[in-house]
Amino acid sequence: MTNQFNRRKFLQYTGMAGSAFFLPGKSTAAPAPLFTSDEIGLSKWELETPSLCLELEVMEYNLKKVHQNLQDTGIGVRPHIKTHKSPFLAKMQMEAGAVGVCAAKLSESEIMLENGISKVLMTGVNVTTEKIRKAMDLRKKHAGFIQAVDNPVNARDLQDAANAAGIIAEVVVDLDVIRRSGVPTGIPAVELAQLVDRAPNLRFRGILAYDGGAQHVKGHEARKARTVQTFEPVVETYESLVKSGLNVEIFSGAGTGTYDMMADIPGFTDVQVGSYLFMDAQYMAIGSKGNAALYDDFDPSLTVMTTIINTNHPNRLITDSGAKAFTINKPSGIVIGEPDFTYNAGSDEYGTITYTTANKSYLVGDRLEVIVPHCDPAINLYDRIYGIRRGKVEMIIPIMARGMSR
Repeated sequence: MTNQFNRRKFLQYTGMAGSAFFLPGKSTAAPAPLFTSDEIGLSKWELETPSLCLELEVMEYNLKKVHQNLQDTGIGVRPHIKTHKSPFLAKMQMEAGAVGVCAAKLSESEIMLENGISKVLMTGVNVTTEKIRKAMDLRKKHAGFIQAVDNPVNARDLQDAANAAGIIAEVVVDLDVIRRSGVPTGIPAVELAQLVDRAPNLRFRGILAYDGGAQHVKGHEARKARTVQTFEPVVETYESLVKSGLNVEIFSGAGTGTYDMMADIPGFTDVQVGSYLFMDAQYMAIGSKGNAALYDDFDPSLTVMTTIINTNHPNRLITDSGAKAFTINKPSGIVIGEPDFTYNAGSDEYGTITYTTANKSYLVGDRLEVIVPHCDPAINLYDRIYGIRRGKVEMIIPIMARGMSR
């Protein structure tokens, strides 16, 4: 499959397609109880709405494309599962060549580890006594679990808990890139890494440096300039760590918007891409290296099927899919095949489409396919993803870490 996805084709696009099975590990013997087998084989246009659909062929293309685009750079892929929250999809990412996966929360990490994903790096920190204890229990059961730290008090707490559990906990130091989390770069970061390295029950593995603010900067050159500037103190910190004798095995960061900008960063090991698998309206608007109008490194594979329920007003359609189906992120969802449609998901249960021109006349009961505004929170609204190939449901993927925000 070649990437021939331009703006015109995107707006006229009406179909895509995959492969599926259920999850590895303990929960994989059968679909979750809510999943009915009589939906397998249905046309996506026959599904009850709103339904979250994944064009498997396009997703598989994206899965391969990120590795192809990074080939010969020496940079690995460590996908962030906060995007899809599915051990099944994480397993596909691992089989495609990922060095491991990232998780934002302890509960997400547990779902992955308990369902066959052996290498999980938790990018958030655990600061309460109970969460630290749970993290050490998870590490005791799963050797591939790594957690982050961003302050000395927390490092000492992790040491005490690891000692009490009788384990060696693997730890990465999170660097402050956008004043959200992380230890300040420079001396504070080096001192924290040295503290971790000296702790008898902790093993220092490396650093995280994620610039979330750069991911949606419009224009490839502007995005790259922001990334290079942001990483100047990060690189200086990395070099200081190496000079001090620390073994920085992991230097992880970047995302879907900046994954192709890290090859010149000294010591950088892997990108924490997430949205590349699905894409969404937010990412499509930022532009790519070769296309200022459309980010086309990856193709949109995640959509919501919705039904028109009211046509009583001219140039206005009401659907059954509002904020509880899409979130209220901007830019709004994109109706496939209707470039003049503006989709407003501001109401909880209803979507409102306004337009000047339409490619056909619409009736109550007609279905539309809409690309989601922001894939991560949209996934968290559903308990399943319908995997579609050649227009039909091939599989139903449980979103096992839905709601796992602890």
